[in-house]
Amino acid sequence: MSNLFNTLQDQLAGSAKKIVFPEGSDDRILEAASKLAAEGIITPVLVGKREELEQQAAELNSTLNNVEVVNPEDYYDFDAMVESFVERRKGKATVEQARQMLKDENYFGTMLVYMGKADGLVSGAAHSTADTVRPALQIIKTKPGIKKTSGVFVMVREEEKYVFADCAINIAPNSQDLAEIAIASAETATLFDIDPRVAMLSFSTKGSAKSEETEKVAEAVTIAKELAPHLVLDGEFQFDAAFVPSVAQKKAPDSEIQGDANVFVFPSLEAGNIGYKIAQRLGNYDAVGPILQGLNAPVNDLSRGCNADDVYKLAIITAAQAL
Repeated sequence: MSNLFNTLQDQLAGSAKKIVFPEGSDDRILEAASKLAAEGIITPVLVGKREELEQQAAELNSTLNNVEVVNPEDYYDFDAMVESFVERRKGKATVEQARQMLKDENYFGTMLVYMGKADGLVSGAAHSTADTVRPALQIIKTKPGIKKTSGVFVMVREEEKYVFADCAINIAPNSQDLAEIAIASAETATLFDIDPRVAMLSFSTKGSAKSEETEKVAEAVTIAKELAPHLVLDGEFQFDAAFVPSVAQKKAPDSEIQGDANVFVFPSLEAGNIGYKIAQRLGNYDAVGPILQGLNAPVNDLSRGCNADDVYKLAIITAAQAL
């Protein structure tokens, strides 16, 4: 696992990326921000009142040296932020509504990213996924050609690294969604020094079973190949045909994926969530994530059960996504 983060830290050297943490008063956030600032990897931006946060940090034997603190109540550029928010929401929020909404730390933090005052955002230690993702979808929005954001896990065991998607966001993706998830997941893989070989998973390999579910995946393969012809991508595959060379030879002898896939796109959230947890619990893989992808700027969601080390690692990932 340390090799994974060493690679990302090397990539970030000298980049001076700023990551905003809306939940500045959470002990875990303070501890991680203090460590990140001390190591000079990124510049943490905490949302809160500096005096209160400094006192809290001192009680944790931490400091806020080289940490920026911004307070929505006295932010110097608040009027410009309100104006920018109203413009971005295109008639869905009045000036008064915007002023009220931007007192919410997640909306405020997301606007800092949108306005270029920060490069990415990490939240969710004390908020639900919806509270973190909703402002990002409304303000930062998805990249051109991507209709929905998705969530991946990087599964790590010693030198082995694999990407599993979507394990966090889309309950029942259609063929277009799956194609977009596959392309975005390949992009995420490169961030972790994985040369992507993408397998679209099902309970069928190359038409061995026929149903709406298998045809959905087969259609996703066609769409993805049209959208990203440069990608090594194929399917539909059962997992063993994507992962075991001898099985691939028998079940999919003509495929460019010959049991050597490293990015696995699951046909539903149900399958993806179960799949990554089996690998984590039975296979002893570390599950790094969920990492959100497909947005115009990186926003990532912590688990409410996270610790300071989880915050630290997700901040590094978020900064690397912003490169």
